[in-house]
Amino acid sequence: MSELIYKEEAFQIIGICMDVHRELGGGFLEIVYKDALEYKFRNKGIYYEREKQFDIKYKEIILPHKYYADFTVFDKIILEVKAVDGIPDEFIKQTINYLAVSNYRLGLIVNFSRDKLLYKRVVL
Repeated sequence: MSELIYKEEAFQIIGICMDVHRELGGGFLEIVYKDALEYKFRNKGIYYEREKQFDIKYKEIILPHKYYADFTVFDKIILEVKAVDGIPDEFIKQTINYLAVSNYRLGLIVNFSRDKLLYKRVVL
């Protein structure tokens, strides 16, 4: 069995997400959870960028529209925040695209909408 990439960092991010979910519960809009996560990252001294912009290259050009990841954390993990029912395949595909344009290897999709926090690791 292969080793999980960025195991400690992902564990720390998921732990922070669990703290936010434990405090706020489910049912808020995504923006509320993003604000709370940003507060936690800042207070814990974790390097992050919110709404990080990534260029999309097509053939020899950079397309005018960009990708905006909810967060990049530790300059190597994409964190996508959701507040909807479940984690459908379209979110996984979106995260794979973020990983491809960013050259990152790990994405975390975290869904705050339910009584229990849902999350999924996406590795490229």
